[in-house]
Amino acid sequence: MAYTDDAVKAKLSALNETQEGIVTVAQWVMFHRGCATVKSTTEGRFPHCILAAEAVSTAYKGASNDIQQKLRRVVEVWRQRSIFELPIQEAVESRVDGTPAELQPLVPLQVALSKAMVASSGSATAANTEYDKMHDPSVPLPTPPVHAARLSQLLKALANAESLVSEVIKSRTALIDGLEKLLETNRSALSKEQSLATQLSERKLETEGKKREVEDGIMRGLSAENSPSPNVGDPSNGGETVSRPEVEALTPPPVEALTPVGSPKQRPEEGVEDDPQATATFTLAGFTYPAGASVPGADLSSAIHSDIQQDSSNGLYAKKRKVTHGEEDYAQFAAGDLDADVAELLKQEGTAQ
Repeated sequence: MAYTDDAVKAKLSALNETQEGIVTVAQWVMFHRGCATVKSTTEGRFPHCILAAEAVSTAYKGASNDIQQKLRRVVEVWRQRSIFELPIQEAVESRVDGTPAELQPLVPLQVALSKAMVASSGSATAANTEYDKMHDPSVPLPTPPVHAARLSQLLKALANAESLVSEVIKSRTALIDGLEKLLETNRSALSKEQSLATQLSERKLETEGKKREVEDGIMRGLSAENSPSPNVGDPSNGGETVSRPEVEALTPPPVEALTPVGSPKQRPEEGVEDDPQATATFTLAGFTYPAGASVPGADLSSAIHSDIQQDSSNGLYAKKRKVTHGEEDYAQFAAGDLDADVAELLKQEGTAQ
């Protein structure tokens, strides 16, 4: 297909969102790029890029969420592939990104300023270049009619550039006024927020103090409920003293607690004096004891038990002998100096035998 205006329109009309269609049209355009009869100058490409960015931003804001995501993806591809210079890319992204409601009044002012800057930059540069050529000492002066015509043309260029620069100044002044209004609004809001923060801090401290007091009161109430009655165990209030619990002793009981109730005890007799020089003896069951010695029942039983154990250890316990005691055995010391309990015990043993 030859490169004609109709062919370009047909290719752009057949362009779709698929990657294959985009790549096909892009390759066709780049192939026939040299056949183009009209080419944009370097100064004219920048306004075209800004125009494209404005068109993209406008379409982005008025489109649905799906279209917005697709346009956002295109802008990201531009950044990845470095399609545009960084200022242009940032300008496109700033227009594509969402603008807060507070900054909406500044958006048209910024857009007007950007347009005025784009328009004035080229005209001012061209006017200054023409002026330098006219006043270059190395260039010979033309004829007066030609010189007058060139001066008239330079005058028009300077006037146009001055007008465009004035528009830039006007747009920038309007933007500064809008920024100052926004700044003043933010300053007043900041003062209110600071006072509100101070008030909230004071109320917070007051609330913390009240909370601490309430918690202390709750703890005091709980401690009063759990504490014992003041009258219990307080001698000053006249209350009964609570006795301490008895603790079981860990020491063994005394020997007296294990002594049988009926054990004979030695009790001294009135009018009887012990004679340490007495040598009288008496015989009991084959044993000889001093006459004045006291023989308690417990000692007698232990002596008999020890004799039995000794006999059994010597082999004598197997054969028992019956020992008979006649009344004459007790008669010989019945009138002796024996305790009544011992005499009674001996009498009972004799009766039993």
